[in-house]
Amino acid sequence: GDEVIVFEPFYENYVPDAAMSGAELVFVELHAPHFTFDPAELRAAFSQRTRAIIVNTPNNPSGKVFTRDELQQVAALCQEFDALCITDEIYEHIVYDGRTHIPVATLPGMYDRTITISGLSKTFSVTGWRLGYVLAPPALSNAIRKVHDFLTVGAPAPLQEAAATAMEQAEAYYPELQAMYSRKRDLLLVPLLESGYRCHSPEGAYYIMADFTGLGVPGDDVAFARHLVERVGVAAVPGSSFYKHRQDGAHFVRFTFSKSEETLAEAARRLR
Repeated sequence: GDEVIVFEPFYENYVPDAAMSGAELVFVELHAPHFTFDPAELRAAFSQRTRAIIVNTPNNPSGKVFTRDELQQVAALCQEFDALCITDEIYEHIVYDGRTHIPVATLPGMYDRTITISGLSKTFSVTGWRLGYVLAPPALSNAIRKVHDFLTVGAPAPLQEAAATAMEQAEAYYPELQAMYSRKRDLLLVPLLESGYRCHSPEGAYYIMADFTGLGVPGDDVAFARHLVERVGVAAVPGSSFYKHRQDGAHFVRFTFSKSEETLAEAARRLR
C-alpha cells in the first residue's frame, strides 16, 4: 500500500491519522541528543510507494528546529520520488537563540507539493480554541476542504474574529514571545541538568526530552513518570508515547515549560 514517512520521536496524533487514511507508516529516527537524522536512513525510507512525509518543525516533543540543509534534503527526496510534504508548523514563532523557522513550501520546487498546517493555538496561547489553518495549492486543498466540511464544519465565528485581531499584532510581539519562552526554558532546563538528567537545550517549541537513566531510579519511563508525580510532585509524559517501539523511548520523559514562571520555579525547587 501507500506509505507515509514519519520522523520519530513524533507527536502522537500522526500515527492514528496516517492509519485512518489507510497508509503504511515508515519511521525515520531523529537521533538524540541533538535529534538529527541520518541522511542515508532518510533516503532508504523513500520508495516508489512513498506518498508523503510528515515534517514537524519546530518539533514536539524534541524541541528540534530543522535546518535549511536538512529541509533541502527532504525537499530533494520529495521531488525525486514525487511525494508530498505535510508540514506541522504550529510552533513556527517559538524558536530560540537566533534560529529562524523555514517554511518548507518556500523551498525551490516545494510550493506545489507542500501542505502546510499551522494555527494560533501556540502563538497566542489559545489551545482550547482549536483554531488552525491549512495552506496548499488548489489541487490539494479542494479535497481538504471537503473533508474539513464534514468533520469540523467551522470554528465559532467570535473566536475567528478574535483570531483576526490577534494576527494584527505588531511585529514586536513575536520577539517578545520568544524571549519569554527562552526564560522559561532556562528555568526548567538548568535544574534538570543540575539534577543529573541528560537533555539537549530545545531549539524551538516548549518541550524538553530528558534522559533520566543517570538518576538511578529503577523502572521504565512510565514507572519514572509515576515516581515524579508521587515522590517529587512534578508531572511529565513518558517518552515511549512518542516512539513506534516503546523501548526506544523508555529512557525519556517529556517536560513542558509552557507554564507560569512561578510554577516553573517551584518545579525547579522540587526537582533539585
